[in-house]
Order: sequence, then structure tokens, then C-alpha cells
Amino acid sequence: MNLKVVVQRGEDRGFVVSVPALPGCWSQGATRDEAMANIREAIQGWLEAAQEKCDSNALEGSLELVTV
Repeated sequence: MNLKVVVQRGEDRGFVVSVPALPGCWSQGATRDEAMANIREAIQGWLEAAQEKCDSNALEGSLELVTV
């Protein structure tokens, strides 16, 4: 899966990274490499939480998580 991320310099010289396609998914790091590693973990956590939400709403049929 490829996702676009936004990398910005933080106020404290670090980096802040967000994923526009995943609302609320962001992370930070002291270096760009650290921030990128952290956002990978944040994306994985975001997707796992979304999957759990889909699984718990399976009977309602209101949500579906599809890998494309």
C-alpha cells in the first residue's frame, strides 16, 4: 500500500508527518528518518483500529475496509 504523507518541520527542529488519507493519523520525530519510521507505525495502528471497528460493526454493514 502506498500512501502520501506530508512532512513538515516542527517548531522544535524535529519533523511532523501526517497522512491526509487517514484522518487523525500523524506522528513526529527528532529526525526525518525517525519521523518516517514513526508514521509507518502510526499508519499500521490506524489501519488495525479501522479493521477492528469494521469487524465490530460487521452485523450493521455500515463499514467495510478493503485493501486496494
